[in-house]
Amino acid sequence: MRLVVLLLALLLAACGQPAPVAQESYVFGTRVEVLVWGARGVAAQNATDEVLREFDRLHRTYHAWQPSELTALNDAIAAGRPHAVSAELAELIIAAQALTVQSEHLFDPGIGRLVALWGFHGDEFKPALPDAVALAALVAAKPSITDLTVSTPPHTEGQKLLGRPGEFLERGSVVSSKNPAVALDFGGYLKGAALDRAAAILKTRGIRNALINIGGNVLALGKKGDKPWRVGIQHPRSAAAGGAPLATLELHDGEAIGTSGDYQRYFEVDGRRYSHLIDPRTGLPATATQALTVLIPPATAAGIESDVLSKPLFVAGDNWLALAQKIGVTQVLRIDAAGKIAVTAALRQRLAFDPANPDVSVVQ
Repeated sequence: MRLVVLLLALLLAACGQPAPVAQESYVFGTRVEVLVWGARGVAAQNATDEVLREFDRLHRTYHAWQPSELTALNDAIAAGRPHAVSAELAELIIAAQALTVQSEHLFDPGIGRLVALWGFHGDEFKPALPDAVALAALVAAKPSITDLTVSTPPHTEGQKLLGRPGEFLERGSVVSSKNPAVALDFGGYLKGAALDRAAAILKTRGIRNALINIGGNVLALGKKGDKPWRVGIQHPRSAAAGGAPLATLELHDGEAIGTSGDYQRYFEVDGRRYSHLIDPRTGLPATATQALTVLIPPATAAGIESDVLSKPLFVAGDNWLALAQKIGVTQVLRIDAAGKIAVTAALRQRLAFDPANPDVSVVQ
């Protein structure tokens, strides 16, 4: 389900209102956009340039299949060698381990070999099923990011590893693994980290009103003039056609919204859809959900939570509501495999649905 930022630029110009300063790029395998409102041109341009440079750095540093710091670590894990990593990567691993436990391992960046086996380590996906024997062996190995041990030097223990945005402490942490089948893939995690990093950069630059959109993962700062930022949520089966949004909502300062869906990274074999959202328990793509959106309240890691927490709820299938309640996510919209729409009461009151989509079940 793609989120559509409703800029209404032509209407704003016609009304004599200023348009936001906008910068776009293609990073993390998707379109990214940074919109700044109310700042002078040069200041806004410099801030958005810095954000996009940081996105590019994160993308290159933690790429899952092109040579990167992450692939170097994965090679060492496969060989059974401890590996020195940057303080930034150590912090990303530690945070992801906590989220993996919180999500009952339905989100787990340690299953990179499963993602690769299904053919999703590439820009194009071949319509072919993985080798059954190799798949069974990987599932039996139960790879998980929690199999990693991060040893932090004594002088950084108990201290925050990250410095100011884009600045990190010296190299020194060592990662080892008791499971050589583990390979990290931050594809379901890094966009959220990038949202939080972008928000920190913009605030440091004195930008108070902005909207950051990374392929449908969106974080809002401040307002768009005297009104909240407004985004639209598209139905997964009409997203490609660019039709009218299924629903719209206003994002308040510090809120973030993220969606997991089966409609962008997928292939079909014999009329059956196989997406990149893999259930770590079975090694198979989850099929009970078409798309699931979460809205996260303001928090230091709202971007990460918006990116990550939609994924275990997607994979959980019909058990999504129980898991959402357990992990404390109260604002959720889900479309199941049959196209039925369910939304939690807390999110329903925020959404304005298209009148053409009246069949929406509200759950507590």
